[in-house]
Amino acid sequence: MHVFSVEGSLMIEGSLVALVTPMQENGAVDEDALARLIDFHLENETDGIVSVGTTGESATLDFPEHCAVIRKTVELVKGRIPVIAGTGANSTTEAIALTECAKEAGADAALLVTPYYNKPTQEGLYLHHKAIAQAVDIPQILYNVPGRTACDLLPETVGRLAEVEGIVGLKDATGDLARVARHRELCGDEFALYSGDDASAREFLLRGGQGVITVTGNVAPRGMHLMTQAACSGNAELAAEFDSVIEGLHRDLFLESNPIPVKWALYEMQLIGPAIRLPLTPLAPQYRAHLRTSLESAGIVLQGASS
Repeated sequence: MHVFSVEGSLMIEGSLVALVTPMQENGAVDEDALARLIDFHLENETDGIVSVGTTGESATLDFPEHCAVIRKTVELVKGRIPVIAGTGANSTTEAIALTECAKEAGADAALLVTPYYNKPTQEGLYLHHKAIAQAVDIPQILYNVPGRTACDLLPETVGRLAEVEGIVGLKDATGDLARVARHRELCGDEFALYSGDDASAREFLLRGGQGVITVTGNVAPRGMHLMTQAACSGNAELAAEFDSVIEGLHRDLFLESNPIPVKWALYEMQLIGPAIRLPLTPLAPQYRAHLRTSLESAGIVLQGASS
């Protein structure tokens, strides 16, 4: 089971894939490839799908496309696993509108990245997320990734937001494992904590996290599921065993900016086409052999779609 309750608070547990958005050569969203990806994840026990997050190229999809991909994902999943919709924006009004789209589409929850570029204060972050939660009645997960947004949602602010009705969890991509205990102390046991850093996810989960929102899970869904399952149950030895098979991917899927490497890897697996939107570009040739080696080491069968 992928969804559980703690004293009435809805949580989603396990390996939640930050799904790529497949595209055709003309730039349109490739719905046939999206269906293939979803079937691939259902077959390989992915515990949940995050639609149109950073890995899903949210920054280059326009508003109608963004909403359409969420709707199509929910439609294709058919309630078999949870769907979390990426609905963050650096404009509060736009984030509210995207979150409303997610609710109307039937998503189970929304994931809201901190506003990027405009560098709000901690009070601004608090008021931004509070406004969205008050405007749209859907479970909302905060997303802190300072390396991309140029602002850091501090644990004390997360603690304040945990008291806001509708805000149910946090995706923390800082890689700072000391924050797990601090967030738990400030937010309580009913607040879900998700790792946003594959390389440190195993330890994050062993320290009490509920899951990981993963890039690696795009190409190694079963491996991520097994590692996450073991870590969430407290079996450190088994979790380390599963993680050792895929740990090279945690590193090499970031040889260039995400989602460049993971989209190339999925193309090599013949699950999607090669298209990616500018300003992102296909994986540089000098990195391809290195990533291919890591994929093969993880037991992933490649079809050699590119050179």
